[in-house]
Amino acid sequence: MRYTLTWSPDADDQLTELWLAAANRDALTNAASQIDAQLRADPKSAGESRDADVRILSVPPLSVYYNILEDDRKVVVWAVWISSKPKD
Repeated sequence: MRYTLTWSPDADDQLTELWLAAANRDALTNAASQIDAQLRADPKSAGESRDADVRILSVPPLSVYYNILEDDRKVVVWAVWISSKPKD
């Protein structure tokens, strides 16, 4: 069973700013698409746990922090940043 994925307004704004500033926008678009797919399919296996219920997932060049709301089968991405230099 799939999960519903949402990006918080802050994370959505962060991703937009990163994309607008990127030299290789395709790399960011592809990474964001892969993040979406992994978190919709199996968010518990996709990333690593951090403090409390916080998880992290990296798909170069992006990384995200997210939470899983298991009872609702929802995933919320609440932060995104460049974690590695995109390949040209």
